[in-house]
Amino acid sequence: MEEEVKFYIDEAKEKMDKAVSHLQDELIRIRAGKATTTLLDGITVDYYGVLTPLNQVSNISTPDAKTIIVQPWDKNMIEPIEKAIMHANIGLNPANNGEIIRISVPPLTEERRRSLVKQIKSMGENCKVSIRNSRREANEEFKKLQKDGLAEDLAKDAENEVQEMTNDFTKKIDDMVASREKDIMTV
Repeated sequence: MEEEVKFYIDEAKEKMDKAVSHLQDELIRIRAGKATTTLLDGITVDYYGVLTPLNQVSNISTPDAKTIIVQPWDKNMIEPIEKAIMHANIGLNPANNGEIIRISVPPLTEERRRSLVKQIKSMGENCKVSIRNSRREANEEFKKLQKDGLAEDLAKDAENEVQEMTNDFTKKIDDMVASREKDIMTV
């Protein structure tokens, strides 16, 4: 029985970890007015009939805080890369000079900043819901085990441990959201 309790605690922790790392990935993709190569993560290009991540067909760099440079390894890829960036609908307009693609990252307006902060808070809240669902699932398993003969104090200890994990992960989410919010609101 104790092994099962440990299993459900570990399972809940794993689900909570996944939720937080997913949130982290999502937060990185949100544009904060500064040029970063992560803005182009997730963009795929038709590379001779195969959808390939942009960073596998080109060098991506940020020479300054307002510009992203994409330098394709194959010059024939300039137009497909440019089209892929436009179709990604991330609010960036690429311009090519025949050798490289230059993307200027426009500064964010106050209204857009507030909108992004709302979006970030919503993402954080969704992540917290996921964490609480993991806690609920674990607690339901502990109750089933208790009906099957698990000692009540062991079940309570397990519930308390999962609650502590939930509190820790919730605090981590709040910190991540607050940090990202500060990044976005800083002009």
